[in-house]
Amino acid sequence: MQNFDRQYRLIAGQAGQIGFEIGEGPTPLHVSFSFQKADLKSQNTGKVSIWNLNPQHLAELSKDDCVVSLKAGYGSVMPLIFTGVVTYTSTSLDGADRCTQLELVDNRIEVRDTYASVSYSGTVNTKTLIQDAADQMGVAVTFSYNAEFVDLPNGFSFVGPAKDVLTKACDCSSLQWSIQNGVLQVKKPGDVMSKEVYVLSPDTGLLGIPKQIQVSDDKDTSKAQHGWDVEYLMNAAINIDDYVKLESKMVTGFFRVYSLEIEGDNVEGSWACTARLLEVSG
Repeated sequence: MQNFDRQYRLIAGQAGQIGFEIGEGPTPLHVSFSFQKADLKSQNTGKVSIWNLNPQHLAELSKDDCVVSLKAGYGSVMPLIFTGVVTYTSTSLDGADRCTQLELVDNRIEVRDTYASVSYSGTVNTKTLIQDAADQMGVAVTFSYNAEFVDLPNGFSFVGPAKDVLTKACDCSSLQWSIQNGVLQVKKPGDVMSKEVYVLSPDTGLLGIPKQIQVSDDKDTSKAQHGWDVEYLMNAAINIDDYVKLESKMVTGFFRVYSLEIEGDNVEGSWACTARLLEVSG
């Protein structure tokens, strides 16, 4: 099992404009990052520290609504970890070096700025509402393999935040939505997005011993979800609501990824993911 040849590519710039890319070459800039993702309507967040950026890079990061995308992994295998908008930037001295700290939020612009205006007469399907709201937000949308949608027989009209249209349409169909890496995901609560299964075992990067956990429902504390907290070598291909087969001496079973913490430093320290895996209940 390999844990060397750490690689990353970071691209930054305003949407539709020419920005900059770092990470390639024999001596890439020192980067450290930490991201938190969850199966929730609230937006995912992250922090990135970069050492010794040049003045042009710093000027780009200071522009309004600068977008940062980060890929990371080993060798030529670098899945997308995070795409988000810079909400905070600060540069200070770190010994003889200069460290720039960034705070990012997933799809802040779309969620913050988009107001939807939709109107349908007669029967309209909730999938149409979701697709039209996503189009007005300017985000791609993916539906889980088993998502089901209902018809609204008396038409539907709405003017307001696009996220409210999404919530209304999903509530009518007993679905939920979240935004992951700039993509709107719609699925059944407690279920996975697809039937594709990722195997987590000592042979595929699982680290240490899984920790058994129990999570209570905020609305009904009698409904607890059971699962495991696991750590594994950097593998950003595994994302929120993916289907995972956990194989260890402690447990073997199928789970969904409820939350993720991804931490990395291309020079020293961590280069790993921590996931909370819960039972599939959809």
